Amino acid sequence: MRRDTAALAALFAVAGVGHFVKPEPFEHIVPKSLPAKRELVYASGVAELACSAGLLHPRTRPVAGRLAALLLAAVFPANVQMALDAQRSSKAPRWYTIGTFLRLPLQVPLIRTALRASSDT
Repeated sequence: MRRDTAALAALFAVAGVGHFVKPEPFEHIVPKSLPAKRELVYASGVAELACSAGLLHPRTRPVAGRLAALLLAAVFPANVQMALDAQRSSKAPRWYTIGTFLRLPLQVPLIRTALRASSDT
C-alpha cells in the first residue's frame, strides 16, 4: 500500500471517529439548506470509517478509493460553509478563517489520492 493511501485512510478514520465523539462542530458546517443535520453528520462519519477500512485492504481498495473521492466531493459544500461562516464571524480568529479558505483547494489532491488508491491493489 502506498503511503499516501495509508495517510488518506488515517485521515478518514480520525475524521469519522470525530463525527461521533463531537458531532456539534460538524453540524454547524452542514449547509443551512439541508435538514437533519445530526443524522447527516453520523451518516458521513459512517461513510468516512467505511472508506478508511476499505482503503486498507487490497481487495476493497478499488471501490473504497472511488467512494472516498465521491465522499470528498460530496462534503465540499460543508467545507465552503465552514469558510464562509468563519469569514462572517466576529469571534473566529484570523488564522482560523484563513485556514478554512486555504483548506478548500486541498480537496483536489485528496480526491486525486483517493482515485489513485482505487487502482492501487
